[in-house]
Amino acid sequence: MGDGFDIIEEGCRTPRHNECQISTKLVCPPPPKKKKFVYGKKSDPPKMGYFQPPDLELVFSLTPSRETYS
Repeated sequence: MGDGFDIIEEGCRTPRHNECQISTKLVCPPPPKKKKFVYGKKSDPPKMGYFQPPDLELVFSLTPSRETYS
């Protein structure tokens, strides 16, 4: 049949040319270094002062404990 396609009896093969091959694995860069923790470094207080809500004591006040049922 003269359709222009040559039938190869060997079957399909993977190309062996260097251009067709997958390149070798590249080495991943190392993970980033952690910053050193400085012990004893004191931070400055906030410029506008600490927030002091008027009802802060109510949040931490003790509530009467509930009785447990036996």
